Amino acid sequence: MSPTPTYIDPPRHSGLVTALMAGAIIALIGANIYLYSQIDHMRTDFATTHEKVMTEISNLRDASSVTSASQMRHIDTMKEELAAARAAAQRESSQAKAESLAHADQIARQIKDEEAKQQQQVNSEISDVKQSASQANAQVAAKVADVATDVGSVKTEVAHTQADLQKTINDLKSAQGDLGVQSGLIATNHNELDALRKLGERNYVDIKLGKTKQPVRFADITLKLVSVTPKKNKYTVNVVADDKLTEKKDRNINEPVQFYTSKGGHTPYELVINQVGKDQIVGYLSTPKVEASR
Repeated sequence: MSPTPTYIDPPRHSGLVTALMAGAIIALIGANIYLYSQIDHMRTDFATTHEKVMTEISNLRDASSVTSASQMRHIDTMKEELAAARAAAQRESSQAKAESLAHADQIARQIKDEEAKQQQQVNSEISDVKQSASQANAQVAAKVADVATDVGSVKTEVAHTQADLQKTINDLKSAQGDLGVQSGLIATNHNELDALRKLGERNYVDIKLGKTKQPVRFADITLKLVSVTPKKNKYTVNVVADDKLTEKKDRNINEPVQFYTSKGGHTPYELVINQVGKDQIVGYLSTPKVEASR
């Protein structure tokens, strides 16, 4: 014989609030982990971009240094030629002096052109460095904006998830089982079952059982479908728990079918079937979270 059923108080709303708060904390922790990951990626990208810009600046400086040195040597050589041409002009006759001065003027113009060219190149290199730095800053700003957008999306998603969970829990109902024991909250569909799992007050095992020759194991019990009446949403199933066979005859959908096991102690297991089809039933098995001491 089965043990005498014991009345179990249904879960209080305070338990639901606690579970919701726990779910919110878990969601917040998940969001923080996500944000930390995004910030870490942004730091890595910023470091890579900064290193790239610094390398480019260093390369520009090296190239500029080599170019400038070469141009300075060339200008120094031209200045020496200019000085020599002017000195020679002082020693020569009037016609030769005019020619030497003209040559000196030509060298002076070349020196001026070379200096202007060198200054233009320096200005161009400075502009390139500024452009590279500006592009790097723009990339960092874009990544910061992306992270900020992701933060907003995560917060919105968490808020919607919590709202959906609260609404689903509010829609759940409690029912009395076939042994006369008041059940906890009953799920009538997949979404409600997910909500019960998130509450974490009991263990839940999905049930999809067809007509088979041998019983099918679910958790620590076995079930064998005997018959179904889809038009009336009724079914009959054999339950084997602790090597004891119990027939649950003509049970209805969404009705807590209760039985006791040594593992559950004074808290019953509950079989809740949500769908009765042709030679098949679909629902879940609910078992106590804490095993009874033996």
